[in-house]
Amino acid sequence: MKDQYFGDVNDYRKYGLLRALQAGGLGGLLVAWMLTGNDKRRDGNMREYLDRPDRWRHIDSQLYDGLRQVLQTADQPSVSLIHDAGLLPRTRFFSDIVPDDMVEREAWRRRLLLAAQGADLVFLDPDNGIEVKSKPVGRKDSSKYVTWSEIDQLWESGCSVLVYQHFTREKRQAFMERLSTELRQRTSAPLVAAFRTPHVLFLLAAQERHRESMTAVTDGPGLEAWRGQIDVA
Repeated sequence: MKDQYFGDVNDYRKYGLLRALQAGGLGGLLVAWMLTGNDKRRDGNMREYLDRPDRWRHIDSQLYDGLRQVLQTADQPSVSLIHDAGLLPRTRFFSDIVPDDMVEREAWRRRLLLAAQGADLVFLDPDNGIEVKSKPVGRKDSSKYVTWSEIDQLWESGCSVLVYQHFTREKRQAFMERLSTELRQRTSAPLVAAFRTPHVLFLLAAQERHRESMTAVTDGPGLEAWRGQIDVA
C-alpha cells in the first residue's frame, strides 16, 4: 500500500469489505498496511467516485461520507487518516514500512507477528499481492509482496487472514482458483473465499472459530449493497 492511493475507489471497496466482515460478528481486526514509498504515478482519477454521490454513496453512506470528509480536510492522502475516523471499529493498525532487505524484512515479520497477537483477522495490504518467483525477499521491490511464509505464520498463530491481490495477465478465473487452492492447501482452512472486484481480488482464509460469522457474509446478505463492486467469486 502507498499513502498516495488512500481513499481511491479500490480503497472504498476494500474498507467496505472489511466493514461487512466486521458487521458479520468479527472481533478484533489488525490492518497491516505493508507500506512502501510513494512513486510518481498519477492516481487522482481513481477518486472521481467521490464527486458522484448519486452513484456511489448509497452503497455505504457512512464510509463514503467519512472518506470524503477526511480527504477534504487533509493536506495530503495518507492511510493514517482512517486510524481515528471511526470507520473501522475494533481495529488496530500496523504501519511499519516494508523493506526489501532480507534481514530487515525478517525483523519486520517478527514485529508483524507481535502486532497480530490477539487479533481475530489480519488484513494484509501489499502493493501487488502474494509473492512471485521473480521477486524473492531481498530483491528490489520484493517489499510489494506478502510472502507465503508470512501468511502461513499468521495462520499458525491463530488468526484468520485476508490478503489484497492485484490481478495479473493470467485469466482471472484460473488465477482466482489457483490462489484459492494454494491458500486452502497451505492452511487447511475450513473456509476459503475469494472476493472479486473490478480491479483487485481479496483472498480469505478463516479459522474454524470464525467460519460461522464469515460464512454469514459470504453466503448471506452482508455484501448485497456492494453487488457488482464486490462479489464472492
